[in-house]
Amino acid sequence: VQLVESGGGLVQPGGSLTLSCTPSGTSRRLLNNMAWYRQVPENARELVASINVDNTRTHYVEAVKGRFTISRDNTKNTMYLQMTSLKPEDTAVYFCNTAPPSSLTWGRGTQVTVSS
Repeated sequence: VQLVESGGGLVQPGGSLTLSCTPSGTSRRLLNNMAWYRQVPENARELVASINVDNTRTHYVEAVKGRFTISRDNTKNTMYLQMTSLKPEDTAVYFCNTAPPSSLTWGRGTQVTVSS
């Protein structure tokens, strides 16, 4: 099952964006613990936040705590990452995947650029 990310863009420091993640194909469903990851050129892909399958537990890396919120709507088969107080160091390609990630489900990601 490949995942499709959307919602990225160019935003000024201090701005907000909300990313969405859905599985490709209308018959596919998000059935696993899920996570958002991000990658900048020449760096390894890193975990940003994760959420369990029933939406009761979340985890955030220290760099985004208090600024990002991960959520999922299983009725809409969609996961979200609400990002506020964005900083230039948040600039990256953002990906969604299972937690832990599966090599079979990486999508193309969505670019987030934080710049004035």
